[in-house]
Amino acid sequence: MGERRFSLYDIEQFIKEAGAERVTEDAVEDLEKELEKLCDLVTKKAIRYAEHAGRKKLIREEDIMLTMGNEDSYAKP
Repeated sequence: MGERRFSLYDIEQFIKEAGAERVTEDAVEDLEKELEKLCDLVTKKAIRYAEHAGRKKLIREEDIMLTMGNEDSYAKP
């Protein structure tokens, strides 16, 4: 397995804050994998939005919000 991008402890705490009393290690590791996949997908889509807007190196909040289908979450010009 490669380098961890998320703290397993933080993921466990997140699950518990959502209402779970107990969490298995497998559940935490599975959520970590899914978070990594989701982050990869959102990032790639945000890069496409930024490139479409003429920005090659700068990802803005609105790029992320557009990938999440939440265009109203950023300030419009």
